Amino acid sequence: MGKLGASGFPDRPSPHHFMPKIHYLIFDIESVADPELVAKVHYAGKEVEPQTAVRRYRDELMAANNSDFIPYTFHIPVSVAIAKVDGDFQLLDLVVLDDPLFRPHEICRRFWEGWKHYDHPTLVTFNGRGFDLPLMELTAFRYGISIPGWFAFDQKSYEQPRHRYNTKSHFDLYDILTNFGTTRFHAGLNLAANLLGKPGKMDVQGNMVQDLYDAGEIARINDYCRCDVLDTYFVFLRTMVLLGNLSLGREQELVRQTKTWLQQRSEIPAFALYLEHWGDWTNPWESL
Repeated sequence: MGKLGASGFPDRPSPHHFMPKIHYLIFDIESVADPELVAKVHYAGKEVEPQTAVRRYRDELMAANNSDFIPYTFHIPVSVAIAKVDGDFQLLDLVVLDDPLFRPHEICRRFWEGWKHYDHPTLVTFNGRGFDLPLMELTAFRYGISIPGWFAFDQKSYEQPRHRYNTKSHFDLYDILTNFGTTRFHAGLNLAANLLGKPGKMDVQGNMVQDLYDAGEIARINDYCRCDVLDTYFVFLRTMVLLGNLSLGREQELVRQTKTWLQQRSEIPAFALYLEHWGDWTNPWESL
């Protein structure tokens, strides 16, 4: 049997580990800028200290763009939460990688080895094509992690997993809801979740992650990441209804089952917080 790490993803994957077939991995990433890289590249030759470099770069970006988010190319992942979902769209587990150490190189290794371990299930994100997956590819490049199955350059371009329109390998909810970028989805995952009565953004916002990490509040970052994955799961279910792959009645049954699943694990702070802000979707036909 393959050995599963404390994070719920394999330390060393084995095809002989028995568990329900995983069809979807729904994930979200939180990341922070690498101070040394920012200082070395963005302030080359200026003798700027690493922590000062990050603060200074953020201030420059805020002044220019009204956003202090440093480009992902300077980032390392510090939290990756993943929901394991079967072919009937049931939530089986929700894990955070490399808990409790949260080492960027190990987070990246477990992510890609987990994808291989579960026989290349569909990756599900909200706008992951624009951030999450490029970051995980670049992190693999940085740490020397081989992912030939993901690039698959020996296949036809449209069959390669990272091909933009290959939704079997990567189902980006943002792409589906915007017709692959034809329109913009203002307010993002937060809005989509709220349409379904789910919490969306609560006590943490994405622009707070860098400061939380600098303050040593990795637990809050992981809770935030877990909650984003739950929102993404519920948006995924409704998207399956939209596409005709799931009936509305079955979707609502899965929502109720998931609420019970969370209640049974409410000792996890993120799940307790999510339940505290839980809301149910109002069916307009039943509310008349």
